[in-house]
Amino acid sequence: MAVQDMRPVALGQALQPNIWDVVALILVTGAMVLIVYGGEQTTAPLSALDVAPVSLDPGNLPLYALRTTLRMLLAIACSIIFTFIYAAFAAKSRRAEMVLIPLLDILQSVPILGFLTFTVVFFMNLFPGRVFGAELACVFAIFTSQAWNMTFSMYQSMRNVPKDLEEATQSFHLSGWQRFWRLDVPFAMPGLIWNTMMSMSGGWFFVVASEAITVGNTTVTLPGVGSYVALAIQKRDLPAIGYAILTMLLVIIVYDQLLFRPVVAWADKFRFEQTASSSAPTSWMLDLFRRTRALRALSLPFTALNRIISNLHITLPGRVLAASSKQSEPSRLVDALWLALVVASTAYAGWRAYAYLSTTLSLSDVVGAFGYGLITLARVIVLIALASLIWVPVGVWIGLRPKLAELIQPLAQFLAAFPANLAFPVFVVVIVRYGLNANVWLSPLMILGTQWYILFNVIAGASAFPSDLREAAGSFHLKGWRWWVKVILPGIFPYYITGAITASGGSWNASIVAEVASWGDTHLTATGLGAYIATATEAGDFPRVVLGIVVMCILVTLFNRLLWRPLYAFGERRLRLG
Repeated sequence: MAVQDMRPVALGQALQPNIWDVVALILVTGAMVLIVYGGEQTTAPLSALDVAPVSLDPGNLPLYALRTTLRMLLAIACSIIFTFIYAAFAAKSRRAEMVLIPLLDILQSVPILGFLTFTVVFFMNLFPGRVFGAELACVFAIFTSQAWNMTFSMYQSMRNVPKDLEEATQSFHLSGWQRFWRLDVPFAMPGLIWNTMMSMSGGWFFVVASEAITVGNTTVTLPGVGSYVALAIQKRDLPAIGYAILTMLLVIIVYDQLLFRPVVAWADKFRFEQTASSSAPTSWMLDLFRRTRALRALSLPFTALNRIISNLHITLPGRVLAASSKQSEPSRLVDALWLALVVASTAYAGWRAYAYLSTTLSLSDVVGAFGYGLITLARVIVLIALASLIWVPVGVWIGLRPKLAELIQPLAQFLAAFPANLAFPVFVVVIVRYGLNANVWLSPLMILGTQWYILFNVIAGASAFPSDLREAAGSFHLKGWRWWVKVILPGIFPYYITGAITASGGSWNASIVAEVASWGDTHLTATGLGAYIATATEAGDFPRVVLGIVVMCILVTLFNRLLWRPLYAFGERRLRLG
């Protein structure tokens, strides 16, 4: 009887708020107020953008930073949903993979200006005369700079789940749905989180193009850090550039501490290893919420609902999200019909593109575009090779030291977020002053933001490298070059390939910005496909925009098929853990 009397008291104590509940409530309430305030600005009429144009007054930067951050958070939320669906189908359905992965290569290679060219009018027509349509166009453009990297990361992780874990799911007779939530998602989580951080930074890299939109005669400038930077470059205002850099740094530190650091610390429990990690990442924000009473009690119904949903025994059709690898192979006839459908669809799309382009362009235009593409391809190959030589050793060194990774994380995010446009003053002034060759010295701008894909993925791979394998290598006294070749490089190889694929695709995308640099009235142009597309976009020459995008897609897809995909298959076949 006494025990029964004590239970309500214990329950009351569990629901009684403590000081941590108060702090957490203040943070949550503040975040909700900022979201609501920023969201209200999107409901204004489009004419409000002309009434209150973007100003270089530093006092406006907090509001600009809020609106830019909300756009990027909405884009990252859409990217996560897209990643879970797209990567799952690509990894688990052999027929879907035949279409989805080449399509992902193409989507990754389509420059952001290419998306803007054909989506701005569409989104603005959805909400005519309202800012919300332009906001959706901007969010979609940022989404296209984030989603592909995250999708590749999850696809790579799901294809490299250790075989002993797959056998365990079969022993427990898990359904496809249960296997996805209990094995595939947890195993992919560490790499996905690092790539989500990289994608968030990638959004900053292209935020200038997405907020200051100019496509032919259509010009839309949304208030934000990106449009602030574009105006500062146009006005040659160096102090304004400095204010923008400081604002970006502060915003990145804030969402690193409030969002990404807690998620990284939480996801450490999903690391695949058989011995305890020597030092786990920490987060004061995560510790704060773990110490709350009332807030944790209020979250219990959501936890229970999540558990119920993830435990549903759903048998999904076909091989999509299937748990068992013992299913019968698809018939050759069905494969042949599916392949014929894919080939026919591709041929039809190619014929439609040819019919559109042949009315205004000649064969010499196509040859010229391919020539520009080969020049940009040479730049991409050289820059990816140099970035790999530099950042693979650095990423391994950081990833194997969790405490150091915590310190480097916000700095790496800031460097990854640093838009190439902010480096224009330095590059343009130096090139003009010393009479340097723009074809050579504008090239580093292409890799300025995309090299971090390699670093982040290598850090993720080294961080997820099992401690028991490191201990085994130590017991065998593997050191120096043998340790690199026999232990760590095979362990991080799938992660590196994912980073290299996204870095090369990102470099192609960045060529649109990097091959055409401006500082006030000074304009420099490097010969290449990026400059070709940028010039055609500015002039509103849609046939040449389409031609440039098609050539870029073809070259990127061929490059991936001939180099990265064979290396990816080799890592999946020979260097898979478990």
